[in-house]
Amino acid sequence: MDALPTSWTALAAVVFLLGVKHGFDADHLATIDGLTRVNARSRKAFAPYCGALFSLGHGVVVMAIAVIVSLVAGQWQTPAWLQTSGVWISITFLAALGIANVHAAITAPADEIVAPVGLKARLLGRLGRAGSPGLIAFVGALFALSFDTISQAALFSLTAQQFGGLGHAVMLGALFTAGMLVTDGINGVWISRLIARADELARIASRVMSLAVGGVSLLIAAFALAKLTLPNLDAWSEGKELYFGAAVVLTVLMSYLAGKRLARAPLA
Repeated sequence: MDALPTSWTALAAVVFLLGVKHGFDADHLATIDGLTRVNARSRKAFAPYCGALFSLGHGVVVMAIAVIVSLVAGQWQTPAWLQTSGVWISITFLAALGIANVHAAITAPADEIVAPVGLKARLLGRLGRAGSPGLIAFVGALFALSFDTISQAALFSLTAQQFGGLGHAVMLGALFTAGMLVTDGINGVWISRLIARADELARIASRVMSLAVGGVSLLIAAFALAKLTLPNLDAWSEGKELYFGAAVVLTVLMSYLAGKRLARAPLA
């Protein structure tokens, strides 16, 4: 994206839609799925709001960048180290959440639903477990430390200078965050309901959901790692973020339907 609209109304609408699109990124969806499942299994009351909490933490960084860029307009350059920092943060969390969910599905007693414990506590530690609203928001903030996110925030903040500077940049940051909240917030609520329904149906359904959420996390982590080492793959994936996000949602939905069907199938 090389330029943004010069009309305030159009600029505000585009930034909001950019937030919606950003929230649909596959790494966002997979991480929120994993965090929601971990906290839903621990029966945390805030589990349905993991997506919203993640987006709020993400949005705090976006708004902070918007403020900084407004104050140093014309001198801002996105740090080169952000090219890889966000990718490694995503890979680390996605791999940890994926392993925890897959391990839980494999090792859970045959007569119980899946509850990710044991390895999760050792593997992820307090931050990876993200067992409090503040920690989930912090994970979201860490995910914002990427070149793409900060470059977008810097771009719309610089564009806001023609409308008055700091106040308008903050408003655009808030609109971007609101767009993410729409996508990620709905995803968190949806996943928590699917998980609850799957576990109500049967032990089989809970295993299918755990394997799906864990498998998607691991696949996206592996894909991100592959893009770091294969420039052609990185170039091919450019602009296809919505397709990858849709694939995550569809995979989880299909796993729920499969688990539901298996749970209701008569025993041989």
